[in-house]
Amino acid sequence: MNVLRKLLFPFAILYGLITTIRNFLFDKGILKSTSFDLPVIAVGNLSVGGTGKTPQIEYLIRLLADTYKIATLSRGYKRQSEGFVLADATSNAAVLGDEPFQFFQKFPNVQVAVDANRTNGVTQLLSQTTKPEVILLDDAYQHRKVKAGFYILLTAFDDLYADDFMLPTGNLRESRSGANRANIVIVTKCPKDLSVEKQNEIQVKLKLADSQQLYFTFIAYDDFIYSKEEKIAVKEIEGEPKLLLAGIAKPTSFFNYLKNGKEECLTFPDHHHFSESDLEMIQNKAQGKKIITTEKDYVRLKDSKLVSQLYYLPIKSTFISKHQNFDAAILAYVKGGV
Repeated sequence: MNVLRKLLFPFAILYGLITTIRNFLFDKGILKSTSFDLPVIAVGNLSVGGTGKTPQIEYLIRLLADTYKIATLSRGYKRQSEGFVLADATSNAAVLGDEPFQFFQKFPNVQVAVDANRTNGVTQLLSQTTKPEVILLDDAYQHRKVKAGFYILLTAFDDLYADDFMLPTGNLRESRSGANRANIVIVTKCPKDLSVEKQNEIQVKLKLADSQQLYFTFIAYDDFIYSKEEKIAVKEIEGEPKLLLAGIAKPTSFFNYLKNGKEECLTFPDHHHFSESDLEMIQNKAQGKKIITTEKDYVRLKDSKLVSQLYYLPIKSTFISKHQNFDAAILAYVKGGV
């Protein structure tokens, strides 16, 4: 924690007080939360920054989409549109935001919508001719004007909410007690070989209620990189010079997975909109070599001048253990209705 953030501690106390009062008013029904007559699952976190919400939403889509009509509803962070937008053939990352557009590209049978007003977004989805049977709310843990039926809270292994502080001193959007609303807590981005002893240590630290379930996941990288035209095994490019490019919150693990000492790593801010000068700079640095980026960045770059040398590496959220228990909990909720 740097000195400036420590100096801002009084503001963190004030911010924490404001969010605590807000949550109290929602808990007591003084501020209105709207419930809907279908299963609504909210995925989110207590902190700002990357905790792996996108791969977790994709996990839920894969789990449910063969049986139910699924819709995702996101804010559409940094999109260049306003209000409610339902993805269609004319949509792109600028209109939807990068994560929703990624959902739309990967899961054509899923309705993908964006709306900063989640209540209006759900209402609009339910007014469509084809109504969803399950709605997944992306990054909606603090959006309490919609009362989801099931809450999944994510916290990164190397940045647990139990070790964090309120903004602006730390990265918490609300106090740690907000975790009490979660049905399931998932510690994400764990080492693949995380020991049972360490898992138990974290469980004690998080102080969850007996009714709350705890799981641990890691990021599994694909064995292939993909372009518009081809896929190449990662092992085939291990010794090849390349340019690695990421505009995500925490790109270190992505770089480490692909690095061999013969590449340059370029980092941009999360959700970065690449300008023409950015593209020129990237192209000049690549000097004809392959440019490998994250899937989230790829949806913003795939129609750019970089396309002929651009590849992306997909990821999946993978449970260290007990994934059957997680699946059963989600399926039981969805089957049970609201």
